[in-house]
Amino acid sequence: MTVRYLKSGKSESDRESDNEKVVQIVADTLKKIEQEGDAAVRELAIKFDNYAPESFLLSKEDIEAIIAKVSPEDMEDIRFANEQVTNFAKVQLASMSDVEVETLPGVILGHKNIPVQSVGCYVPGGKFPMVASAHMSVATAKVAGVPRVIACTPPFNGEPNPAVVAAMHLGGADEIYVLGGIQAVGAMALGTETIAPVHLLVGPGNAFVAEAKRQLFGRVGIDLFAGPTETMVIADDTVDAEMCATDLLGQAEHGYNSPAALVTNSEKLANDTLAEIERILKILPTADTASASWRDYGEIILCDSYDEMLAVSEEKAYEHVQVMTDRDDWFLDNMTCYGGLFLGPRTNVSNGDKVIGTNHTLPTQKAGRYTGGLWVGKYLKTHSYQKILTDEAATLVGEYGSRLCMLEGFVGHAEQCNIRVRRYGHKDVPYGEAASRG
Repeated sequence: MTVRYLKSGKSESDRESDNEKVVQIVADTLKKIEQEGDAAVRELAIKFDNYAPESFLLSKEDIEAIIAKVSPEDMEDIRFANEQVTNFAKVQLASMSDVEVETLPGVILGHKNIPVQSVGCYVPGGKFPMVASAHMSVATAKVAGVPRVIACTPPFNGEPNPAVVAAMHLGGADEIYVLGGIQAVGAMALGTETIAPVHLLVGPGNAFVAEAKRQLFGRVGIDLFAGPTETMVIADDTVDAEMCATDLLGQAEHGYNSPAALVTNSEKLANDTLAEIERILKILPTADTASASWRDYGEIILCDSYDEMLAVSEEKAYEHVQVMTDRDDWFLDNMTCYGGLFLGPRTNVSNGDKVIGTNHTLPTQKAGRYTGGLWVGKYLKTHSYQKILTDEAATLVGEYGSRLCMLEGFVGHAEQCNIRVRRYGHKDVPYGEAASRG
């Protein structure tokens, strides 16, 4: 069995080196926001976005005026996408239940799913205003029952992007700020004189936004540690090179460092896809970005078998994995490490990114080995509770607890159990000793 790379991208160490370049910039910027608040946010907004309105917060009247700029046709599409994401989030929420069970006579254990009380949603602007990210973050938070959802997005061409603002508003955002980059993420997490801090940050962003979320993790929760968009196409000779090349470049256009890989057991498909990529790059309007990504991060991996194709995918654990083979359901049954899975030639990553209803904020950089992506459950905290209803139960559990605490040397812990054995079981347990058996 052999795995061959017909084309390789940058090594993982090179990618890590690229990421390290932003760490100090982000640390200094967050410190500035924490110390100077609104003044720092305004200074950064002018520096990076050349944008400094009287207030970054949009009023109700502002929102109405901005949304009025969206054409009826575009609003129809935005509403459709919002409905798909919302509907699937509702189905997911319905699958999560509070539980309560009597594990022993008189001993009640349970858990409750409680919404996070405030969430900050970042919706990127940059080269492409990410309308869909508003559905993915704001709408799902509201389905989960989050009381306060604020949303930030940078200005686009010097003003709020109407389509993004419309999607945020439709999703149910309680506050909308036209604010981007580190200053937006920092303000939401740390708080300023005019922006109350949140408990959880979600949403994709560039390397600086991702690093800011990483550094803020602990002070606030985050959805996941995000890197550049990744896509993998797993294909055999049941599909053609044009489709494979199109699907690879469709994600490579995200940025200059977006990995895209074809994993196949067909050498002909591999070579034909290489040729198709070169052809499409000559006519693709976003070729400047896509070609750089493909040059530095594109890979063509040739395998001998489907088992090898699966093994490569599991090891790389890419964000998007598109499977187009004669055994798509076999991959579904056997794959364990990925962000989102797209099965069959009729399915594609763009549908998942924009409209189909699943969330597009997904784990990257092998994080799919230990976490899934953003979904309604990310906004819920599962809290356990316990209660003992009878003297007999308090005595029974207390006696076991006393002995196990003393086994570990925790005398104070044991006394928490012992005092209840004495009071509710009416048993004489010497202070600082383990409760006896029987």
